[in-house]
Amino acid sequence: MSVLPKKNDLGFFEIRLESIGGLGANLAGKMLAEAGVLGLGLNGSNFSSYGSEKKGSPVKSFIRFCEPEVQIRDHSPIEQPHIVGVFHEALYKTINVVSGLNADGIVLVNTARDFDEVKRDLKLEYGTLAIVDALTIAVEEKTKVNTAMLGALYRICDFLDPESMRDVIRKTFEKKYPHLVEPNIRTFNRGFEEVQFKTYQVPNGAEGKAFTRPQSLLGFMTQEIGGSIIAQGNSILKDLSGSRQGFLPEFNRDKCIDCAACDNVCPDYCFVWEEGEDKRGRKQMFLKGIDYQYCKGCLKCVEACPTAALGDLREMIGYADANRVKQNFPYVAGGRY
Repeated sequence: MSVLPKKNDLGFFEIRLESIGGLGANLAGKMLAEAGVLGLGLNGSNFSSYGSEKKGSPVKSFIRFCEPEVQIRDHSPIEQPHIVGVFHEALYKTINVVSGLNADGIVLVNTARDFDEVKRDLKLEYGTLAIVDALTIAVEEKTKVNTAMLGALYRICDFLDPESMRDVIRKTFEKKYPHLVEPNIRTFNRGFEEVQFKTYQVPNGAEGKAFTRPQSLLGFMTQEIGGSIIAQGNSILKDLSGSRQGFLPEFNRDKCIDCAACDNVCPDYCFVWEEGEDKRGRKQMFLKGIDYQYCKGCLKCVEACPTAALGDLREMIGYADANRVKQNFPYVAGGRY
């Protein structure tokens, strides 16, 4: 009897993880593949794709499983996955994370929002949606998002043995970081137990999501004069919210002394200033707020602030949250209001 619940035409069960660098999707993919190969005797492969500046940039991790009698000779990126794991939901805005997903596929999303709101943002018509608040679990247990996501993925891939992953966690940390063993096991267990599912009925004859391969906007027919590249590294034209790992700097005007220590360390010119007069009538620049479209959540400003006028704020994503932020901040992700 087959161990794998589903297979494509080549006999593969395929998983694609969508993330940004720094959240541990690359390591999670490796651990998933090892669990299937070493724990169940399946044939498996794993590799990841990311740019030169890995932290904060989009990352994809690919995992293939097949029965022992089948050889894996396909090492191309996974375009029609059975499962998609989304480690960072702000990726919705810049990347089609469900591209190529099978009609009856499963999407796991790290989110604190409800099913229908996530479904709407993903433009998901049918299939199974799984949600787990991996960031909150990681913050409370003082661990990382990938361990909680692994717990949820093990619940989805019920052919894998979760106890084998607990053993891997113990072996990984017990020698050098013994104090991290139990927090990581708790994080894994909470991801496994707290993931929730909702299935949207798949109609007869339904087709999966069409796979689209992103094309460069600048080619030999469309490039600027002299071959100038105007898009890469350009925060004026680019929304950097997809680089954040779940936290934003929160600005408290009452505690600010307008020293500009935050602006000196900010790599993306997020801080907005306006000219005014001090108590003696002298002209001075005053900090008005933060434009979160250009903020990638490095929190260097929080470390540099001498008066606690800046602190870290858990980021929430969604239409309702965007409206709440607009009411409380003069400058927010998506432009100036």
